[in-house]
Amino acid sequence: MNRSATVTGIGLVTPLGTTVEGFWKGLCAGPSGLGPPDGRGGPLLEVAGLAPAVEPLDLLPPKGAVSVDRFVLLAVAAADAALADAGIVVGRDVAPDRVAVLVSSAGGGMATYEAQVLGFAARGRVAVSPYLLPGMMMNQAAARIAIRFGVGGPSTAISSACAGGGQAVGEALRLLRAGEADVVLCGGTEAPFAATTVAGFANAGTLAHGWADPAAASRPFDARRNGLVLSEGAGMLVLERAAHADSRRAAGYADVLGWGATTDAHHPTMPRPDGAGAAACMRRALADAGLPPEAVGYLNAHATGTRLGDLAEARAVREVFGAAGPAVSSTKGVTGHLLGAAGAVEAAATALALGRGLLPPTRNLDDPDPGCALDHVLDVPRAAEVAVAMSNSFAFGGHNVSLVLGLPGTREGRHAH
Repeated sequence: MNRSATVTGIGLVTPLGTTVEGFWKGLCAGPSGLGPPDGRGGPLLEVAGLAPAVEPLDLLPPKGAVSVDRFVLLAVAAADAALADAGIVVGRDVAPDRVAVLVSSAGGGMATYEAQVLGFAARGRVAVSPYLLPGMMMNQAAARIAIRFGVGGPSTAISSACAGGGQAVGEALRLLRAGEADVVLCGGTEAPFAATTVAGFANAGTLAHGWADPAAASRPFDARRNGLVLSEGAGMLVLERAAHADSRRAAGYADVLGWGATTDAHHPTMPRPDGAGAAACMRRALADAGLPPEAVGYLNAHATGTRLGDLAEARAVREVFGAAGPAVSSTKGVTGHLLGAAGAVEAAATALALGRGLLPPTRNLDDPDPGCALDHVLDVPRAAEVAVAMSNSFAFGGHNVSLVLGLPGTREGRHAH
């Protein structure tokens, strides 16, 4: 049995834009996606990654368009783009009951909920929308995508905080291997700029602060890093059984070869300082892919720019791969942290890096922390013919997810993106 699945479509709505090419250009050489919050998120938010506007009426019927939270709209827009990129019409290219939808979000519709709570406090019951629950519940991104495209297979919300986007891809692989689906739309979405949410992050001391240039605020692995930058957006991948992709002569960005998930069982927010849980996760992903550590030529790190998180991940990478490990970069230097969408967006970046033979750099890594010593891709993209790559996603609660991706298999009729 061919245990791999193939990424045949990528859909993105991120601070770097809404196209694959724009996203890739931004990762490699374009302007940062980070800037002033423009009044979003309340007075405590100094810098943010804002995604472009999406037109609700292009995505949902009128009642749905005005009643759902932005995290749903971002997910539906990304799913639209991913299916179009893959060239799949549900019901034409794949039976509806052979399609599944898995969408992660760390917070769901918190901005909508916050607004309704404030209205209720001020004016009582009459201020609360009858569409509140189907507008803000975390399952609604997956549900609205399934309704829009007539999906008859399972549609599920993934909730493992900032590891959720990666877990959605891993669970998609599990469904495909088990023969329970031929195509899975998987990924994550986030619209985190509720003022209460921002205040929670700020009071926990996790937000980047004090940077005159907002583009310099997200600094993975840098000695001067002082917190993460909150961003909004969505990333959705179309994952297909390799045989199904072949049957329609579909192009593949990359194959998903394996994945691993572990839990630190250490602290509600802080990672294990020694990185043991993350190291176990990476080893599990390699074992699932049937590959040794030395097969991995590139690692897209979770690194968010927090003091403890980056240090723990660097220790874990050295533990698994040794001193002469793979090239490493974190794309959060220009995207910020998309929370529950991060893992899917970064899996897309990893797939693109494989196919294009170019590794995106870590922006703002001007003074690497000696404790985070790795083979960092600095300043400019690095040309490298890499056959296997890994993408890490870690989260509050000690959730760890690692994905192993490889170049798409040589199959008759397949062309490169």
